[in-house]
Amino acid sequence: LIFFVLRTLSTSDDVEDRETEKGRLEEAYEKCDRDLDELIVQHYTELTTAIRTYQSITERITNSRNKIKQVKENLLSCKMLLHCKRDELRKLWIEGIEHKHVLNLLDEIENIKQVPQKLEQCMASKRYLNATDMLVSAVDSLEGPLLQVEGLSDLRLELHSKKMNMHLVLIDELHRHLYIKSTNRVGQRNKEKGRISSLVKDASAVPLMDVTNLSTPRKFLETSQFSTPGSSSMRETSLLEIKEDTDLDPEENSTVFMGVLIKGLAKLKKIPETVKAIQDRLEQELKQIVKRSTTQVADNGYQRGENLSQENQPR
Repeated sequence: LIFFVLRTLSTSDDVEDRETEKGRLEEAYEKCDRDLDELIVQHYTELTTAIRTYQSITERITNSRNKIKQVKENLLSCKMLLHCKRDELRKLWIEGIEHKHVLNLLDEIENIKQVPQKLEQCMASKRYLNATDMLVSAVDSLEGPLLQVEGLSDLRLELHSKKMNMHLVLIDELHRHLYIKSTNRVGQRNKEKGRISSLVKDASAVPLMDVTNLSTPRKFLETSQFSTPGSSSMRETSLLEIKEDTDLDPEENSTVFMGVLIKGLAKLKKIPETVKAIQDRLEQELKQIVKRSTTQVADNGYQRGENLSQENQPR
């Protein structure tokens, strides 16, 4: 504004024109001042609010700048302290990891100490697959991460010995279902037919053994139970999917039970020993089947003869 006034007065030709221009400028200045005062009076409330708001914003910005400056200083201080304590922090971090690993090992040791008791319970209830999984996992832990724990040496020897002899129990159970349980069903059907024939008093009817509907071990490998006949991959998948049902009698279904036994033997890596045991005992077991069957037939024939002799006696 001053620059504009000076330029206006300097362009005047004489003193009179300057005085005239000066008076005009003073009059305009006074008019502008009056208009400004009127506007201030009219908008006093809004102007006061705007000034206060501006002051508040300015104070907040100033406080924020001060806080940011303080935070930067604190971060620099922390950085310096962390740089100085880096080795100690690394040591504490490594100790924390070691303590966590030790706690995990202690929990694993506590669980392994309970394995013998749980193993006896599983064996007593014939949950052989659970027992095998538990035993194999415990032995792997004792011979792996816990190998250097001297206090577990006795438990390690005990579980290792049980693992070495576990397959003998499974093989005996497998033979019992292969040769004894299946033939017992045949004998029971034979006895039932004998009782039926004695009730109808048919002396000429001989009770026959119908084994077409029996669930025999051979039917465990029949292709009719799989979607693709003769597919070995489907058989392997079926065996892998076999699980123990804790709510049912494990021996209720011989086919599933023998699948459980085979799966347990596979986990123990004793399939070759199992095949060899089956081959070695095959002749003996077949002879026992013939012997039991002969005894049953003889007993049934003797009972039929007794019944016929009693029926033919006069009263």
